[in-house]
Amino acid sequence: MLIIGIDPGSRYCGYGLLEFTGKNVIAAGCDVIRIEEKLPLSTRLDILYTRISKVLDEYKPEQAVVESIFFHKHIHSIFTLGHARGVILLTLAQRHIELTEYSPREVKKAITGNGNASKKQVRYMINHLYKLRYASPSDDAADALAIATCHFNKLKLSSQL
Repeated sequence: MLIIGIDPGSRYCGYGLLEFTGKNVIAAGCDVIRIEEKLPLSTRLDILYTRISKVLDEYKPEQAVVESIFFHKHIHSIFTLGHARGVILLTLAQRHIELTEYSPREVKKAITGNGNASKKQVRYMINHLYKLRYASPSDDAADALAIATCHFNKLKLSSQL
């Protein structure tokens, strides 16, 4: 089974892939879709749709896990993130990919044992768990792989694997 974790964003959208058989992870990888921030929001969302579609069509994950919206001081950022999440959720729905959502706090707790962990701590644990080829994936890519890992662990604990 292949799970894709997605850390949504309109400028940086991280994705992480976990492939596993039974209770063992056999492959992991992550990357970021980068979009020029000076472009209008509608253009960025169109680019996000096109690029996330290519990722989904290439890897054909059976399940997707998306980080839910968190509260932020800047209301404009929340709305922009909501638009990006909407594009991602639509793209997943169009492909009939099963979707699960976790809050950032749930993901951090599942990966580090601390729901208030820093991005650096999450990135460290992901590097430690998967010994990625590159020493330090971006925060967004590591977060996406952490989201997928959180879901994998929940499935494993609930014996759905």
